[in-house]
Amino acid sequence: MRHAHWVLALAGMMGLRCLDATASGSPAARAEIGSITDIAWLAGCLESRRGDRIVEEDRMELRGGAMPGMGRTTSSKGLQEYEFTLIRERDGKPVYEAHPSGQPSTTFEATVANGDSAVFAAPAHDYPQIVGYRRAGADSVVAWIDGTVQGRSRRIEFPYRRVACATPG
Repeated sequence: MRHAHWVLALAGMMGLRCLDATASGSPAARAEIGSITDIAWLAGCLESRRGDRIVEEDRMELRGGAMPGMGRTTSSKGLQEYEFTLIRERDGKPVYEAHPSGQPSTTFEATVANGDSAVFAAPAHDYPQIVGYRRAGADSVVAWIDGTVQGRSRRIEFPYRRVACATPG
């Protein structure tokens, strides 16, 4: 249960909902695993605000077969959590590598990769076992983590809006 405490703490800080795990998308969408180019729409900057808490995900454009990214959660108390991610192809299939602050890395393999959804799974991982993203209109993305914690199904959603990426200056 290495990540369960961190994930549930983050969800609590954000005031996010915990839901029973449900299947992601239609049966046809679940079966569609495209290439990394099909999920290049994940590039860019996303933000979710609740009170003084800000959760950000910034991902570089697809180049050289990879989309590196990073995320952070901040509040009036400073940096709460951070994570480095890498989406790349392995054996012809997209994978999502998560490197969370103070935690071991985990690799999730794509179960869905198309123009509207990207779902990655690591069934043997403690929590989450699923990381997903779904387009929600032109300027929004819903991300989620899903799986089982202490025998109970949990799904936590992160409603993001697209924002301009910050530039040094």
